[in-house]
Amino acid sequence: MSTFANDLELWFITGSQHLYGDETLRQVAAHSQEIAAYLDANPAIRAKVVFKPVLTGSDAILKLCLEANSSPKCIGLIAWMHTFSPAKMWIAGLRTLSKPLCHLHTQYNRDIPWATMDMDFMNLNQSAHGDREFGFMMSRLRMERKVVVGHWQAPQTIASLSAWTSAARGWHEMRNLKLVRFGDNMRQVSVTCGDKVEAQIRFGMEVNTHGIGDLAAVIAQIGDAETDALCAEYAESYTMMPSLLKGGDKHESLRTAARIELGLRAFLTEGGFHAYTDTFQDLHGLDQLPGIASQRLMADGYGFGAEGDWKQAAMTRVLKAMAHGDDKGTSFMEDYTYNLGPDGMYDLGAHMLEICPSIAAGRPSCEIHPLGIGGKADPVRLVFDGKEGDALNAALVDMGNRFRMVVNTVKAVKPLKDLPKLPVARVLWEPMPNLATGAAAWILAGGGHHTAFSYSVTTEMLEDFAGMSGVEMILIDADSKLRDVKNELRWNDAAYGLKGL
Repeated sequence: MSTFANDLELWFITGSQHLYGDETLRQVAAHSQEIAAYLDANPAIRAKVVFKPVLTGSDAILKLCLEANSSPKCIGLIAWMHTFSPAKMWIAGLRTLSKPLCHLHTQYNRDIPWATMDMDFMNLNQSAHGDREFGFMMSRLRMERKVVVGHWQAPQTIASLSAWTSAARGWHEMRNLKLVRFGDNMRQVSVTCGDKVEAQIRFGMEVNTHGIGDLAAVIAQIGDAETDALCAEYAESYTMMPSLLKGGDKHESLRTAARIELGLRAFLTEGGFHAYTDTFQDLHGLDQLPGIASQRLMADGYGFGAEGDWKQAAMTRVLKAMAHGDDKGTSFMEDYTYNLGPDGMYDLGAHMLEICPSIAAGRPSCEIHPLGIGGKADPVRLVFDGKEGDALNAALVDMGNRFRMVVNTVKAVKPLKDLPKLPVARVLWEPMPNLATGAAAWILAGGGHHTAFSYSVTTEMLEDFAGMSGVEMILIDADSKLRDVKNELRWNDAAYGLKGL
């Protein structure tokens, strides 16, 4: 069941002026409507593209920007200057705009009509300098935006608009996110801490705490009929360990896990929460650490962070929002252990229990095993290997005077050998450009051991998201060199220090 809105909108706005006459403005409107309709019909643009009347004066521009700010459906604006549009009339509107903006530098015609082009054509098709006028004003106002250049039907243009749209979906999700922490973060751990007030100022998300007893009280109200129904759903969806099936000696443990999932869903739904954390150090009132419950909730789009890591719970939800509609797999993740041998240097990502089955290479197995930590009953979990393919890890960390997002592209591979005694979900990957450089750069950047992992989200989406949120981003990819990463970190420290952030 999806937990994401499917009625989000992008507003397509076009700038012009009255200098050219009514006939030219009618053509501008017709061309703009055609482009907006084309983008709206393209499945790569995963939001409704809404044409807005052509803007020719300060009052109309300001009115539209204020309407965009107040619209709960509008996640961003795509702006295009078909003709020359004097940019001083954009100042009031742009200064009030709080929604993301993508500047589409295109023109209606793809090719110059060499044999027929006259001054009427030139007056109508002035994007080459109209967009430069508009661009100057946004630079003068120090506005963050994305500039996409190319014909509006070109595949590379659509790809860039698609990435920006996904980022806008993620930013909309972050701005409206409510996250609940069941208890505090794991004791004495640094990277899972952070400034929750600054997070709300910077990102808009609300991060608040409920005692685990509040959740336990909801779980206690779950009835036998709905518990049995969910156990039957488990049996249909996964390869079941025989002892967990009805009549097996561990079936009651499965029913306990089902009650925990049902209680968690009820609590999150009632509170309007779309991300949460827990910790094995704070389980008073729960018989098991939520395992399969957290895995299945993530599969439905919820963000999750273990050991109280609310920043990665938020990032998991945000990446799932970005990938919504075409998600090849997105999960909370943890760097667990390395393979450093001559057969390859790889990172094995896993967690004690909570890895999303959306990244599974095959049908997950539902199993129960001792946890060896936390002092509670053996928890039920889904066990599987992750898929092969290109992916990335993203971590949000609090650097004291700012938040930083650290991103590393990876290549997930099939495990080199079977793991018959490791009863957890896992995925093996090679960090880019290699483990030695990638891990060193990650550590120098302050990246933590928890991340959000995705096969669908791209670095372009995250760069766009970083721009929208005003957060620093350190990218470690196939082109990264350690010397360059070190220099970027030094320059960023200086730049953010000078900005006083």
